[in-house]
Amino acid sequence: MDYNTSRPKMLIPEYGRNVQNMIDYAIALPTKDDRNKAVHAIIEVMGQLNPHLRDVEDYRHKLWTHLFIMSDFKIDVDSPYPVPKQEEIDKKPDILAYPKNKIRYGHYGNNVQRMIENIVNIENDEERNIVTNRLANLMKKLYVSYNNEAVENEVILEQLVELSNGKLVLANPDDLTATQQILRSIGGPTSNQFKKKKPIKSKFKKKR
Repeated sequence: MDYNTSRPKMLIPEYGRNVQNMIDYAIALPTKDDRNKAVHAIIEVMGQLNPHLRDVEDYRHKLWTHLFIMSDFKIDVDSPYPVPKQEEIDKKPDILAYPKNKIRYGHYGNNVQRMIENIVNIENDEERNIVTNRLANLMKKLYVSYNNEAVENEVILEQLVELSNGKLVLANPDDLTATQQILRSIGGPTSNQFKKKKPIKSKFKKKR
């Protein structure tokens, strides 16, 4: 029996064993002219097997790069593109620095915190109040979308105060968009599903 485990390793398995065999055959051809003819035919087959590559910018260049990789950089042909070097292909990307800033509430993300920092610096009181109201509505939408549960407006306002270190305050909780309106806009659970759940309440409401 001829098992795949006993066959030579395919460097790009997505093209299949037949394409790998075709490339191995082309490597062994005696003349460069024969190899050039063979690889152009192989490139056409590779393109037909992976039509999704046609959506990739300069997809033929990508096919030629794959061909050289699958030949283990041993094939000697005239390429219409610069021949890639193995050390460039094998080079590992630089390690990205992991963000160290701590997010207090995962459902708001870091962007909400940045928005808060910008709103705090708005000097015009009326403009700052308008933008703060829009931000609070965004926070409520993110809360409902992420947690899949209703939440009292007081909770959103308290978290806004917390995230802004007391610099942004909405006097009237009723200014926020109703939960059901948010659900309709995001295509979330129906009102009947939310009625079965108790909304998240403020921890400090009883103390007021």
